[in-house]
Amino acid sequence: MSSKINRFEDLNTWKEGMRITSEIYKLFINCKDFGFRDQIRRAAVSIPSNIAEGYERQSNKEFIQYLFIAKGSSAELRTQLYLAKDFKYIDNKSATELIEQSRKISAMLTKLIKSRKEKF
Repeated sequence: MSSKINRFEDLNTWKEGMRITSEIYKLFINCKDFGFRDQIRRAAVSIPSNIAEGYERQSNKEFIQYLFIAKGSSAELRTQLYLAKDFKYIDNKSATELIEQSRKISAMLTKLIKSRKEKF
């Protein structure tokens, strides 16, 4: 984090959320289990969306609450990735990489929440 954060688009956590969402959309584009496909996409989209919405809120307390929601969505996404792997919707390598990416996002959110609680 070398530069100042002036907007939610500057947050590395938001950028990572956008990256995983894009990957999920591409990976599940041909998934015929429409209910599952839509649910995993919604969980992924919820991560950067809640970071952005929280950032634009009036108070730090609200921002933190939205960061917790994003963290919950990351856990939901991770659970669905385990299911996608079990159902053979995606290969083991893709599942492992995305699960790890989701864990990284959760850790980034934890650090951001801690920072917001301590410094603002």
